[in-house]
Amino acid sequence: MPLVSRLIYLKLSSDQLDARYARLTPVVTGHLPRDRAAVDEWHTQLRLSLGNASTPEDWRPAVGELAELIDRDGIVRMYVAQMIQQALEIRHEPEMPDQIENTQQLLEALNLIVRSAPKFTPPPHGPHAFPMSNLFVYMMMTGAGETAFRLPQFNDALRAILKEWCEFLDSSDSASVLNTGAEGWLSEPACTFNKLDEFVIPDKSAAHWGWTSYNSFFHREIKPTARPIAEPENPKAIVSANDGTIWQIARDVKASDQFWLKGQPYSLVDMLNNDEENVGRFTGGDVFQSFLSGANYHRWHSPIDGVVLKVELVEALLFSDLEAAGYDPGAGTESLGYEASVNTRGLVYVASEDPTIGAVCVIPIGITEISSVSFAVKKGDVVKKGQELGRFSYGGSTLALVFQPGAVNHFTVPEPNDSVQKPSIDVNALLAVAN
Repeated sequence: MPLVSRLIYLKLSSDQLDARYARLTPVVTGHLPRDRAAVDEWHTQLRLSLGNASTPEDWRPAVGELAELIDRDGIVRMYVAQMIQQALEIRHEPEMPDQIENTQQLLEALNLIVRSAPKFTPPPHGPHAFPMSNLFVYMMMTGAGETAFRLPQFNDALRAILKEWCEFLDSSDSASVLNTGAEGWLSEPACTFNKLDEFVIPDKSAAHWGWTSYNSFFHREIKPTARPIAEPENPKAIVSANDGTIWQIARDVKASDQFWLKGQPYSLVDMLNNDEENVGRFTGGDVFQSFLSGANYHRWHSPIDGVVLKVELVEALLFSDLEAAGYDPGAGTESLGYEASVNTRGLVYVASEDPTIGAVCVIPIGITEISSVSFAVKKGDVVKKGQELGRFSYGGSTLALVFQPGAVNHFTVPEPNDSVQKPSIDVNALLAVAN
């Protein structure tokens, strides 16, 4: 892919860069601060921390493996170096904050992140709970970055780093940020931000209120009274699989479509990982997609009563946004549909006894570092509407539901539009009525 055609990225004005940033997927979903200056300040603090970073001999195994990949693979080395350089150039402003300037510093930053649990930073200066999104945000907007994050070997190396980070966030060492201090996740502002009154607190008198790790806090259970199941005895009532913001409702979805084009087309062949039988089952049906913020409930539930037909994990891209041919402030938001086809995702097929409803495919989709999908069910399990199917680790993401043609009579939620303020929905709330 020639990089000469990508140089338009280097000519963005500060206002254009602000607009482009504001429409990136992690910003829209609330995983990055609304104010780009807060990200720049985060980068400044990161650079100051690198002065005390460990040497390569002390790097975590996955970071060392990425370093070895960059050393031995000239293509990876070229694109990584170029995306760092292009990120520096698109951010060229008179008051330039400290930032990552070379591959060595990038590796040091990753090694620091993988051994740390994020602290709470309230808006407008935060959130900063997703440090790799912060680290890569400008690189993802460059021509070289668009290519680099699609390189399978580079993507796989980043996945290995994320798995190491997830192991740390599962450990008791990560629970240190679960405190009532100013940057603690149990502080009063954090409790308000995360609506902790709606969640089950294991033991408020215990250390870290009974949560044993950062991930156990982010996996926290919702109180049943906070998310009642809509019309539990009515099999025609289909409920939301997750907390989130409504993104799109698409009807008469094609088996194969150009999902990388604007307009949010869905391509079932790509979404369903080339499963010929299920592509045929759902062609002409409907797709409902929503996204979760970091403060949302992070588990996802069954929208119907039924039997689990199949459970599949598709390990795919992590940090890839929809490519923009130059300055396009809307490109980031268009990425949600694109990510349904190319990102790491789960596929859980649940079949109703009602032949009109048929099967529903629940697709939890990872965005950036929020790409850890864990299942709570297996093939053959009988599930009830509102029963937990699985969860994301360390944050929110996006989720799509795919319905067979003729299954949905009408959706009961507001139709999303181009406005900035999109409607939200709670898990277990009424989403649609079946025929």
